[in-house]
Amino acid sequence: MTKLRELYKCDVCGNVVEITHEGAPALVCCGEDMKKLIPKTEDTGGEKHLPVLEETDNGILVKVGDIAHPMEDEHFIKFIEVLTGDKVIRAELKPGNNPEAEFKIDKSEVKAVREYCTIHGLWENK
Repeated sequence: MTKLRELYKCDVCGNVVEITHEGAPALVCCGEDMKKLIPKTEDTGGEKHLPVLEETDNGILVKVGDIAHPMEDEHFIKFIEVLTGDKVIRAELKPGNNPEAEFKIDKSEVKAVREYCTIHGLWENK
């Protein structure tokens, strides 16, 4: 049973979807069940993926890793999301962008931040 805000990926075509209406028993794409993405919460390798939140004068800045993540054509951060009690705020990124995004929201409202790397998947920091 799908739940609100879960992310799923198709292993055939690479589609990633976020649940906005829960309840489906499964998601299917390209004739196969999509895989639920489980966010990683600890950096263990050389590359850093964990989103880092900093307070700014205008809200918050979310950077991917304490060392800037690569933003190459085949390996980049696709999006950064801020989750609150009742909102999902997303910044979509492209190769060549900085792996960060600023959001006009008070830090006290933030429940979690997460990002999606095209190679290493979903990462979350609460």
